[in-house]
Amino acid sequence: MANIEVFNLKAEAVKSIEIADEVFGIEPNQQVMFDAVMVYQASLRQGTHSTKTRAFVSGTGKKPFRQKGTGRARQGSTRATQWRGGAIAFGPHPRKYNLKQNRKERRLALRSALSEKAAENNMTVVENLTLDEIKTKKAVAVMDAFGFDRKTLFVADPAENFDNAFYSFRNIPNAMLVTLTSLNVYDIVNADKIVFTESAATKAGEVFA
Repeated sequence: MANIEVFNLKAEAVKSIEIADEVFGIEPNQQVMFDAVMVYQASLRQGTHSTKTRAFVSGTGKKPFRQKGTGRARQGSTRATQWRGGAIAFGPHPRKYNLKQNRKERRLALRSALSEKAAENNMTVVENLTLDEIKTKKAVAVMDAFGFDRKTLFVADPAENFDNAFYSFRNIPNAMLVTLTSLNVYDIVNADKIVFTESAATKAGEVFA
């Protein structure tokens, strides 16, 4: 178990807690992290793109003019790809982009991403994310207190009261608040800083170990 300082929302250190080495202190596995990001990005693709082949383009199949004697290139149909309003050659058709990663690899990828952030000193733990009202100004004040001016990912325990913080942070372009159960490798890797609540940091050792 490793010790890490816990701050209040004014960026003042108030105590320290122990976090699980098996979640925040392992050697990052770059390959499973890459695979996890690819799986996430692939899942965002709908795969509903579609183009029409000659079989589906509306129009006549009649030969537009005779084969020989016109001085023009021979044509068999105005639905061919070279004609305006014709078909599309080798165009995309509906397909699934889904990729799979087994459970052990997914958990290893999460632990690797979290360990990498911790090793780079890009992880912070705060007491809680409880705000007394929904106010973007207060969320900005928290960001300014810690000097977070780039992409910051806040992680809270689902059992905590963070509703006001969620609505306050969502208006800030470079901040995002998620729960521990919805945390994914892409969001961790994409963020420059990751901020756990004390409860979320403690439970991460139980959930991801």
